[in-house]
Amino acid sequence: MTSPFDVVDGTFSVLVNAKGQHSLWPEVVATPGGWSPVFGPTDRAACLTYVAENWTDQQPDRNGSAATELVPLSYNQEFLLSFDKGADSGAFGDRHTLVNGWRLTGPVDEAALRAALDDVVARHEVLRTTLEHDAGGGHQVVHAAGPVRLTVREQSDVDTVDRDRAAEEFLHEIDGEPIGVRELPHLRADLCRFDETDSVLVLSSHHTATDGWSMGVVLRDLAACYTARLAGRAADLPPAGQYQEFAAWQRSDDAAAEADRSTAYWRDKLDGATTVAIPIDHPAPEDTPDAYGAYRFTIDARTTATMTKFARANRSSPFMVLLAAYHVWLRELTGVTDIVTPTFTVGRYGERFADTVGPFFNMLPLRTDLTGCRHFRDVLERSRATCGESYTRDIPFAAIVAQAPSVTEAFADRGKAVAAFEMLQDPSTSEDIRLGETTCVAIRDRRLFQPASSGIPDGALWALDVLPSGAIAGSLKYNRNTFDDSTIAGIVEGFLRTLDAALASPEQPLAPL
Repeated sequence: MTSPFDVVDGTFSVLVNAKGQHSLWPEVVATPGGWSPVFGPTDRAACLTYVAENWTDQQPDRNGSAATELVPLSYNQEFLLSFDKGADSGAFGDRHTLVNGWRLTGPVDEAALRAALDDVVARHEVLRTTLEHDAGGGHQVVHAAGPVRLTVREQSDVDTVDRDRAAEEFLHEIDGEPIGVRELPHLRADLCRFDETDSVLVLSSHHTATDGWSMGVVLRDLAACYTARLAGRAADLPPAGQYQEFAAWQRSDDAAAEADRSTAYWRDKLDGATTVAIPIDHPAPEDTPDAYGAYRFTIDARTTATMTKFARANRSSPFMVLLAAYHVWLRELTGVTDIVTPTFTVGRYGERFADTVGPFFNMLPLRTDLTGCRHFRDVLERSRATCGESYTRDIPFAAIVAQAPSVTEAFADRGKAVAAFEMLQDPSTSEDIRLGETTCVAIRDRRLFQPASSGIPDGALWALDVLPSGAIAGSLKYNRNTFDDSTIAGIVEGFLRTLDAALASPEQPLAPL
């Protein structure tokens, strides 16, 4: 049977159900029970125009009854929708995706996996939610649950000693595939079987529906649903909090009061500041799609242990030490001493939404002025102070920009690129999860250069992940249309060299600019 979410071209209708929800549906697929057409059949673009201009959804409330108010956007969704130029690929394009892989040891029941994937989509509304324009700026529309695309590949010809590399190559291949923002549900699965007890599972989603933390929640719920399917019972999971509840909370008086307490700090902290950007090698050709790649590197366990010991001795976290080393390297690379570096937080604001799927991630601009710093220990002290102040005042990036609009000026400079710097914080990736009898271990120690990867809005992105081995797996994503591969390799080597020098001689005077 054809999946309605695999149909891109053709004739469509807008359907409505008894709860007042609507869904875009292709004519080549039979109308599902409980739904009736209200517009069409016609082309897809006309249906989307009708939805945006003429349709007001009655979204279900948590008790299952209809509510006449539109579901508001979160601040993140509002930000993302502002970049939607009307193309089907939507906010930030069809490469703005999240892709995670796990190595499975044990048998995999394909039918149970398909059913469990569909269970997850039914459980988490955001995986079947679209962002729609309206006169007020936009709203969320929750669609009927549909089947997840699961692709299975048999790769039994790979020798046992080569499977780790083959698993990473498979993950990279999927990571380079586009996903349109209008594709529903916002979840794909790819399974590569080496044999009956050794396989790789890759889950992919558009970033408008998930973040790194959410992918861990998706896997956890998938494991529970899969195990239950094998046993022929319903999954024993508590009711899922929905992302639209978070969006509504963000618009509440309580959330506004929390944000108001921090606005003065950001206004003063970022007064006159702009984000530091690094020069690109050449401008991207006109009308050329971004072509992102990922340069991967490792900080060995011995260096990581030294760094962790140094961090403790200086009342800091490993991230603060890495950030301080990056600040020193940026100073040398750009000649700038007043440094604003973007990083990302989980953006969940407490435990209430810890198990909710959605794009919670939030950008924080960390400003650290290195003027007058004598050595690395001084830089670390200032970086630690910046982190302590900023993380305790984590409010939506849009609210920060409203207080200090100059902080975004560097993003408009087409001759430079802003590089965000983050340490991955998803606790779910550090735990082995079981799907029935099968052990599921995240593929995190990735070593291979990635010529094509999921993309980011603009610029570049550092990501660092502390592995169970004690080493750190790092990557730097960049647009290969604007940077030469050798330039990125040099930037990474410069950062690693700076870190080694800082740990070896933290009171060595900083080199003059």
